Amino acid sequence: MSKVRAYELSKAFGVPSKEIVKILKDYGVSNKNHMSALDENEVNVIFEYYTQKNPAKDFSAVLKVAEKAPVKEEKKAKKAEDNSDNEYSSVDAPPENKGRKVRVVDTRVNDVDLDRLDDEEIEKLIPDNVKDESSVKKQKIKNAPKKAKMNKNQPENHKNVKKEKKPEKLEVKIPDEITVGELASRLDRPVTEVIKKLMLLGIMASMNETIDFDTASLIVEDFGGVVEREIILTEEDKLFNDVEDLPESLKPRSPVVVVMGHVDHGKTSLLDTIRNTNVTQGEFGGITQHIGAYRVRVGNEKITFLDTPGHEAFTAMRARGALVTDIAILVVAADDGIMPQTIEAINHAKAAEVSIIVAINKIDKDGANPDRVKQELTEYGLVPEEWGGDTVCVEISAKKNINIDKLLEMVVLIAEMKELKANPNRLAKGTVIEAQLDKGRGSVATLLVQNGTLKVGDVVVAGTAVGRVRAMIDDKGRQIKKAGPSIPVEILGLSEVPEGGDLFYAVSDEKKAREVVEARKFKQKQASQKAAAVSLDNLFAQIEAGKMKNLNIIVKADVNGSAEAVKQSLERIKNEEVQVNVIHAAVGAINESDVMLASASSAIIVGFNVRPTPGAVAAADASDVDMRMYRVIYDAIEDIEAAMKGMLSPKFKEVVTGHIEIRTTFKVSGVGTIGGAYVTDGKIQRNSQVRVVRDGIVIHEGLLGSLKRFKDDVKEVASGYECGVSIDGFNDIKDGDVVEAFVMEQIMP
Repeated sequence: MSKVRAYELSKAFGVPSKEIVKILKDYGVSNKNHMSALDENEVNVIFEYYTQKNPAKDFSAVLKVAEKAPVKEEKKAKKAEDNSDNEYSSVDAPPENKGRKVRVVDTRVNDVDLDRLDDEEIEKLIPDNVKDESSVKKQKIKNAPKKAKMNKNQPENHKNVKKEKKPEKLEVKIPDEITVGELASRLDRPVTEVIKKLMLLGIMASMNETIDFDTASLIVEDFGGVVEREIILTEEDKLFNDVEDLPESLKPRSPVVVVMGHVDHGKTSLLDTIRNTNVTQGEFGGITQHIGAYRVRVGNEKITFLDTPGHEAFTAMRARGALVTDIAILVVAADDGIMPQTIEAINHAKAAEVSIIVAINKIDKDGANPDRVKQELTEYGLVPEEWGGDTVCVEISAKKNINIDKLLEMVVLIAEMKELKANPNRLAKGTVIEAQLDKGRGSVATLLVQNGTLKVGDVVVAGTAVGRVRAMIDDKGRQIKKAGPSIPVEILGLSEVPEGGDLFYAVSDEKKAREVVEARKFKQKQASQKAAAVSLDNLFAQIEAGKMKNLNIIVKADVNGSAEAVKQSLERIKNEEVQVNVIHAAVGAINESDVMLASASSAIIVGFNVRPTPGAVAAADASDVDMRMYRVIYDAIEDIEAAMKGMLSPKFKEVVTGHIEIRTTFKVSGVGTIGGAYVTDGKIQRNSQVRVVRDGIVIHEGLLGSLKRFKDDVKEVASGYECGVSIDGFNDIKDGDVVEAFVMEQIMP
């Protein structure tokens, strides 16, 4: 026979367990506690006690619990007659009350809880003279609409157990970053508990330190909470309108096409043919040194072209170009095939998810094999259409203008399939293609408008630069008032030179724009200070350990793109003993502060298409700072590599002989532009090699054409004298230009 535990009876009677134990003790049963199992006699004792004390109370709940120890009426009666060995029974009175008539408990009272009884039990409780099946069912239905149905297979002794309501999980909102103290506050937990959890994750953080969203999420989940991401709108979010445009506001726009490929495979020549201009002659050594943006008309359509350099040093510039474009023209020489830079270009285009058109160039050359190029393309996932793939391949000759029209038709066709659209009726947003500092015009930035319309007078934020657009010039050099989507423009009016690749926004609130820019500058300053401190610690640690030598370099270039490219190229040079650190890279002429930084950090200065100021030259001589000037990046890389290997032994050395300042210019028919000049230092010799420097930027390098004093040709002109000069192949001499004369002297071993 199953036993009933004391605590179950106490729950049924609605009394504390200790009261049940006390009653049993009063009746001589002293070895019981709340978990003790009670036999039939002990249950009867408790039942007798409470029925005598409360004769009118409903004990139907107790009956259901007592079913574990059922008491049959016949058995009870027999026990009463036979006076069995049991000390007490449910119908027996205590010893002093033996002989009393068996009591019948009347449960027919108004407060019977029908929910706890099944139909058979209810029938037993209702007298025969008032028994009505419909009334019983109606009352049961009326009183038990919210009661959960019991599983038929569930034991009866669990029918009375109340289901505890599960506590709701704590929802915690977490931003991208949160301090440990704030997280503890939102969890309503002591900070020490949160810090312990972080320590278990291997993170040592104090109360005021910041942790990221992922780490905070782990902590919240560990405490049983639910994480919800909290989006905090910054001043930038409020200022910059990045709301997605409605479909009905979008209008068709021109495609932006980037021309990519290996160096010397004919990218610039292809653009020359398309634009009917000759850029190649203006590039030193035939290498495109900067990104340019051009807009051309093809039939009734217009296409914007970005001309990216092909040399590997400009990988970052090329990646920027691919990210803002819709279609990439991959130029591959038919006689050369796939090269390392071609593979990089393919990867950049795929990463940017732009459509690729392959222009197989130089098909007119001997040894051209377009089929071999197509075969190599398949190795990189580019299967030509004629071979069953989806990559458009056009065989062209940029120099002889073969199939250029077909190539452009393919560009227009793919653009139509892509259904390129933008909203011109909103504030402009786009990307900075290139930027530089011009002495006469200030900061000049080339922008590609990607959405909205940029207008003269708009306030523009680009990186840490802000300003009102004072003028806009298109790719043809014409001043315009506004530029819509896919249009490249050059703007004036920014406070400083932005970085190439920066996003720009036209905003409506100039005051907030300047606040945002100041906040960005402050963050950058903090980051640079932190980085500098870390690098110094590492530097001294490595020097003390003697494990690695550091070659510190300062890079100065004419434009941001070149500075970035030179920096990345030099930092990639490494060997087992020496590490290259570019500690500073900037735009403009080499000045005295650059020399001071180089002297303090034992660095050398690499100038790319720039010259040092006279003050910088004097400072470098005084502090023995090594300055090296280059116009082609290959030379810089080779020299640094040789220096690192200890093999730098140049056969020739450049020696500057003097400088002259152009003070006036006049044109002579049949000769060209003549510069009236003054020799500021050194001396100038006829047939010297010269370079023309304007605002610290080298704009031409060549030979001195003629050197005159008054009307006579002379061999040389000394410092402090005036002279007239012309430069072979260069007529763009302007007032204020500085002509630097130099000779290459052989260094004797």
